[in-house]
Amino acid sequence: MKKQDMNRDWIATAETLSSALPYLQRYDGAIVVVKLGGHAMGSDEAMETFARDIVLLRQVGVNPVIVHGGGPMINAMLEKLDIQSSFVNGKRVTDGATMDVVEMVLSGVVNKRIVQALNRQGGAGVGLSGKDAKLITCRQADPDLGFVGIPDQMDTTVLRHLFEQDMIPVIAPIGAGPEGETFNINGDTAAGAIAAALKADRLLLLTDVSGVKNAAGDVVTELKATDVEAMTRDGVINGGMIPKTETALSAVRNGVRACTIVDGRVPNAVLLELFTDHGAGSMIRP
Repeated sequence: MKKQDMNRDWIATAETLSSALPYLQRYDGAIVVVKLGGHAMGSDEAMETFARDIVLLRQVGVNPVIVHGGGPMINAMLEKLDIQSSFVNGKRVTDGATMDVVEMVLSGVVNKRIVQALNRQGGAGVGLSGKDAKLITCRQADPDLGFVGIPDQMDTTVLRHLFEQDMIPVIAPIGAGPEGETFNINGDTAAGAIAAALKADRLLLLTDVSGVKNAAGDVVTELKATDVEAMTRDGVINGGMIPKTETALSAVRNGVRACTIVDGRVPNAVLLELFTDHGAGSMIRP
């Protein structure tokens, strides 16, 4: 590379850092909950990039919280152990044997992989599940689905203690029932409940789509809750996007300033969404 080109690259880098200053000031001390899933979990390289971005958030004064899924890993382990699953209306029934595998994979394998990635980037990741310190107490979602839970009561004391120590909570979406049962929670639902309990400044749902699209197929970068309701009613928002927009609506109506459905396939998507005008998905506000 020619010296002139190198100088141009360094100047561009400096300009980018300078333009980020208002956003760095804006989010100083803010709580940002990130639901990690899809592409960002699909490879070691993507995981390292994600971890670096999260550690950078912590370094500049943001309090990030990561909530993760792990469906493909759970499916692989169930198949490996030859545990057969049954389904009701397309939803997996989580019996006792399946719940044991879910907890093992999410709290063990997946959670610790994320924690290790953060630590390799110089952060201080701490792995938890919703069962720790009574973070998430659940009620049963549907008796026909077995040990599938819905967050009922939240206690974020442990998360606030971790913020004070500059640590990054990494949470597996597993909660406890009133009688000590263990429940599996949808990752988006858990992230939304945690964000609402923390009154988070932002909830970011990382997905493998570019965002919420209108009837013409174009991504809508900003929506109000009423827009989402109308698009869902008209069938424009459908399929797998509905649970994510429902999570977003619930979060912003319960104290979260804004929720963005973020295209996690974009490199540095979290930084783009928080620290640039461009963003990386569809932001939903109350």
